[in-house]
Amino acid sequence: MELRYEKVTNKSFDEAIRSITESLKEKKFGVLWQLNFKDKMNEHGIDFPNNFMILEVCNPHKANEVLTKHIEMGYFLPCKMVVYEKDGTVRIGTARPEILMGMAGYDDLGDVAREVEKILIEAINNAI
Repeated sequence: MELRYEKVTNKSFDEAIRSITESLKEKKFGVLWQLNFKDKMNEHGIDFPNNFMILEVCNPHKANEVLTKHIEMGYFLPCKMVVYEKDGTVRIGTARPEILMGMAGYDDLGDVAREVEKILIEAINNAI
């Protein structure tokens, strides 16, 4: 099973970022933080060739549910989304929560992991 879920979009890099941010908002997920990896590398004198934006996203109710059961799951939160360019295309993707939480071995998180993953996949599909 693939650890990431990813789709190619015809939108520009900046349009894709706006689109996924809006799509997540409609699903009650907010962007807590974002990092433009290309710009950050450039600050260190490294010419990174691709646009690459990391978005850390969260639904406070879902995060509370997970962390209340197993605070150690904070290693996996917030959820990570990326928008990047590769081979002339723009891609939007996420690490799949069901797989990540499954790796932690907490069986009681399966339902919330599946629910969050479904929401994130819908957000990506709506954003492309």
